[in-house]
Parts: sequence; structure tokens; C-alpha cells
Amino acid sequence: MKKALLVISFGTSYPQAMQRNIKVCEQELADAFPERDFFRAFTSSMIIKKLSQRDRIEISNPRQALERLKRAGYRDVLIQSLHIINGDEYEKIVREVEHCRDWFERIEIGVPLLSSFDDYNRLIEAIEYQSPELEADERLVLMGHGATHHAFSAYACLDHMIRENELPFVVGAVESYPGIDSVINRLRQENVRKVYLMPLMLVAGDHAINDMASDEPDSWKVLIRQAGIEAEPIVQGLGENQLIRQLFVDHLAATQPAEEQVA
Repeated sequence: MKKALLVISFGTSYPQAMQRNIKVCEQELADAFPERDFFRAFTSSMIIKKLSQRDRIEISNPRQALERLKRAGYRDVLIQSLHIINGDEYEKIVREVEHCRDWFERIEIGVPLLSSFDDYNRLIEAIEYQSPELEADERLVLMGHGATHHAFSAYACLDHMIRENELPFVVGAVESYPGIDSVINRLRQENVRKVYLMPLMLVAGDHAINDMASDEPDSWKVLIRQAGIEAEPIVQGLGENQLIRQLFVDHLAATQPAEEQVA
């Protein structure tokens, strides 16, 4: 029976971010499941369109990828989401899989990065691994994407767990809570002198480059500096972190019967 591995991310239009964050995750998953043929899909129609028009690179969305696997005769499909939270983008994948389930003898989905209490603890360990050394009056500020979906609460939960563990990290989100105003208020309350800024996103793409690290008047770097606090961006996505990549591998392995799980 033909077996496929389909890795689905939001996507990126930045070639360097694609190489450093998405492709490395895909390769690690492909190496962990060598008996399967690898395929890629993005959930962002905007990025798919941009790559097609700008670079003539054609990327499937989840439905297109599943249709192609069906036509090619694959009957056993494993899917791994590279999304951070169980939000709108992940639900797109779930809906398409349910629509196409009858096409395959077996189809399974590995859950996003933050899907269990253990995942939060492992993410905190991964942040410690990736963080620069911090002085007592320094913090690492992590910029998450945020969401209108109720899963936006994952960012506040992560921040709460970090504070409970008395770690020098602060979590914020571009498009939901905790916003940059909340982040700056906390930094002032804690008399922070300097922060390092790092994306809490798989890819260091548009948000990291523009909303976090640019000289635009509303970038986090500029707003924090205007508050009298030094700010130094670290433009690295979570995909560059080997502990994050392993967490995705473990999520996919968890979909397998015990006798087939990756060691």
C-alpha cells in the first residue's frame, strides 16, 4: 500500500525563512518516517498566490494536496501540522481531512505545537535552549501571532506558566492578547533595562521582520525603545530550534500504533 507524509504549514514567502524554518521541520519529519513519500501544503492562500505570481512556485493547499494523493493511489496518509495553536489554520486542515476521509484506508493528523500541558512545558524548555543569557534586568520578549479564534488564550496560558516558573521571558501577541501595551507595562513594573525580541512563530517572516524588528513607528522594537527600554531583535523562527522540531516529530509519532511509533 502506498504511504504518504503530508506536512502542512501556514507557509512563508521569504525564501530564507522557508529554508531555515519550514524545510528543516519537513526534513526531520521525513527522516523519522522514511517509508513514506513526502508532500507539502500551505494553509495560507495569500502566500500560495504570491509564490505562484512572483516566483512561479506552485504549492498546494490542503484540499489540493489530498486530491493529488488520492489520484496518485496513496491509501495511507499521515499529516503533520506545523501550526503553533489549535486555531483557525489547524481547523482548516481538520475540515478538509473529514471531507476526504473516505478517499483513504487510513488518514491521521499530528496536532499543533501547543496541544497538551506537556507541550507547554516542552516549549518552555525549548525557549530556554534558544534564549540568550540574560542579566537580572533583562528579558526575552516573545512575539506570538495571536488569533481571533478562542485558542488565542494559549499565549496567556504560556505566559502564566513562564511567570509561575520565575523565568525571564514575556509572551505577547501581535493580533490578540497579551498585546504590546500589556508587555510594556509589565517591563516597566519589573524595571527592565533591556529586552531581546524573538518571534514565537514557526517562521521568522513578515511579522518578525516588520512588526517586531523593523524601524516602522509601530514595530515592537520601536515602541519598547520609546518606553525607555533597550530592544535587540533576534530574527529566528521556532523552526530553527531542534527541540521544537522534535516535538512535531513526537506529535506525529503519537498517531501511530504502539508497535509502529518512532523510537
